[in-house]
Amino acid sequence: VDRHNFDVAAQLASIAPNASYALGIHPICVPAAREDDLVMLRARVQAALADPRFVAIGEIGLDFFIPALTEPAMREKQDHFFREQLRIARDFDLPVLMHVRRSQDQVLKHVRQVRPRGGIAHAFNGSFQQAQIYIDLGFKLGFGGAMTFTRALQIRRLAVQLPLEAIVLETDAPDISPSWVHPARNSPAQLPAIGAALAELRGIGLQAVAAQTWQNALAALPRLQSLLPAAL
Repeated sequence: VDRHNFDVAAQLASIAPNASYALGIHPICVPAAREDDLVMLRARVQAALADPRFVAIGEIGLDFFIPALTEPAMREKQDHFFREQLRIARDFDLPVLMHVRRSQDQVLKHVRQVRPRGGIAHAFNGSFQQAQIYIDLGFKLGFGGAMTFTRALQIRRLAVQLPLEAIVLETDAPDISPSWVHPARNSPAQLPAIGAALAELRGIGLQAVAAQTWQNALAALPRLQSLLPAAL
């Protein structure tokens, strides 16, 4: 999420089974970020290409929900850092993991102009039309705990209406706990139950959801493929 945890992310991925990592400057960390952080990120990304566990640029994006981030100067700084990180992703042909909070159209504007190779729009909560634009630009859409609440009507409609080929499952642990955990701490262990919730919404089997969303994850993050056992 910022230059101070790049080393920690890589080290954790090296010791945790089945782990991979991304590098980026999160929009919530942009207020404290400096211009040379982008220079450092570019250098770290170039070096990390030799590490098969490194899979993406992220989490990057725009957050226009937190009041302190909506001041004009901070919106401009967010735009700048997001756009420059999209350029880094494009230059190294890497996918991006995107934080999109009350900023769908602005995020889409930058993505259309810079054109990274794709990635994941995390915790998707836009319109069907915006979803289609992301899909057309090569992105998958992340669905997780929010989808499990019956009051989340728009998210649940999208989870049913969008092509299953466009969806990846996620937890956003320790945040966005599913309905059966909320308000307690979320964890990746909830992913199978979140997949079951999606299967129930769509009226299909859990195995079909698991198989397709796994393939979608590999399509969104191609470097994951090198981490798989040969049998897979």
